[in-house]
Amino acid sequence: MPSQKLILDYVYEHETARASQVYMTQPLGGGKVVDYTWAQMMDQARRMATHLQGRGFEPGARIAILSKNCAHFMMAELAIWMAGGTTVAIFPTESAETVRYVLEHSEASLLFVGKLDTFDQQAAGIPAGLPCIAMPLAPKTPYESWDSIVAKAQPIAGKPARAGTDLALLMYTSGSTGTPKGVMHSFERVTRASEGIVAYQEAELGAGFTYRVLSYLPLAHIFERAWVECAGFVLGRGHIFFAESLDTFLQDLQRARPTVFISVPRLWLKFQQGVFANMPQKKLDRLLSIPILGKIVAKKVLTKLGLNEVIQAGSGSAPIPPALISWYRRLGLHLVEGYGMTEDFAFSHTTTHQLKDPGYVGITFPGVQRRIAEDGEVLIKSPGTLVGYYKRPDLDAESFTEDGFFRTGDLGEEGPGGQLKLTGRKKELFKTGKGKYVAPAPIENMINECPLVELSLVSGVGQQSAYAIVVPAEAVRPRLADAAFKAEFEAEMAAVLKRVNANVADYEQLRMIVVAREPWSIENGCLTPTMKIKRNRIEAAVGDKVEKWYGAKGPVVWA
Repeated sequence: MPSQKLILDYVYEHETARASQVYMTQPLGGGKVVDYTWAQMMDQARRMATHLQGRGFEPGARIAILSKNCAHFMMAELAIWMAGGTTVAIFPTESAETVRYVLEHSEASLLFVGKLDTFDQQAAGIPAGLPCIAMPLAPKTPYESWDSIVAKAQPIAGKPARAGTDLALLMYTSGSTGTPKGVMHSFERVTRASEGIVAYQEAELGAGFTYRVLSYLPLAHIFERAWVECAGFVLGRGHIFFAESLDTFLQDLQRARPTVFISVPRLWLKFQQGVFANMPQKKLDRLLSIPILGKIVAKKVLTKLGLNEVIQAGSGSAPIPPALISWYRRLGLHLVEGYGMTEDFAFSHTTTHQLKDPGYVGITFPGVQRRIAEDGEVLIKSPGTLVGYYKRPDLDAESFTEDGFFRTGDLGEEGPGGQLKLTGRKKELFKTGKGKYVAPAPIENMINECPLVELSLVSGVGQQSAYAIVVPAEAVRPRLADAAFKAEFEAEMAAVLKRVNANVADYEQLRMIVVAREPWSIENGCLTPTMKIKRNRIEAAVGDKVEKWYGAKGPVVWA
């Protein structure tokens, strides 16, 4: 019989059984850190819950958090849940316009403001009159502080319970294709998915595996929220470290010495490019091929990255080039790829020790059902499936089949052992002048295998053939001012073009590779907060240049 416990029940058990266990470590700057035991974390969360309850909000009131990852983000979430509310987390890099949209659309009753880099710009998006609380590490604000509130409040007593059907959180999608949508998740579905994640990890790593993790991917995104925070609440025995900043990331990794590490493809690629910046790829490949020495070199590389104690590494959120997975496995890192969505609480597919073919996103988790529709769309029914879209019954009707499967919008096919291979997004398909549809993602994956490339985008609507735009890797960009290196780079891009065109259908072949002169970033609006490319934004920005590119000679064009 499946467990009927909910996530707060697990939290209360750990609060008692693991009271003195350090659960979170928060950097304060300058090398200083503060540890929080389960008892200390829950004491603060209970005091804040009393304060929230005293404000008289309606049951299920939406309470928002605008913050980078930190210990008090998780404390605030627990406080909101114990006080009877629903959490709405906002990406810490969002514009004032999007901050306002999410707060108004969700009808937020209160906002926690936490650790942020651009609050001066974001503050304009906070509606006048909305109550706000400044968490520790927040920038200077006029709001009442977390510390002053918990100093006055008494801890909420007992074990405040929530119904399984109560909404635990609204997850606003990162908006890669337009206005963010509010995905509703209940306590029942959050718990069942989180239990499934823990069961998978224990099956793969052993029931008593040591769990140390560095929390740095946005907690406002489903990947980190499900796999680090909520699964951590269920597991209990882990230790969550937080990252201080980009500048201290390697030190943060060294402090945490994670045993489980999850990331997104762009960061896995950046790690690899950082290795190649210190040792040329050909030299490293040669050293790795030497018996005994290869293992020593591989261990040194992982140690320098801070990943030498990782027993499970995961990549998700976007497709990762199969060659990149193979490269990390050659170093001895057990890198697995998973597939999940905001809409299924990141609980859909994963590779395992047995089924781990690069290029596949694995098999379904226990309890997950998958079906491939006639048009190739992947349909999913998961214990973590969303309750629905907030205030969007029209989307609910569009998104589910008559028998309850969620339409993912992803195209896929089944491979060996039931593994799933994703072949593109339905909405990303575009038709060239040849009248054939092109799926850009698989072609971009082939381009991204080149370590000189950081990101790529394939487009060409209505053109006789498609084209690709590439962003050179960060370590490469400063060297492009040198004419000799620029010529080498162009030759490598021409080789990439030739390789890609040899491995795709004739109607998918690229006319050219266009080299972007400016990197794509969250700040310039070309990437989502989870570092996915915003196709519409990039295509619109270069729209008036495309005809000129097609008129240029040669396989490589500079934007």
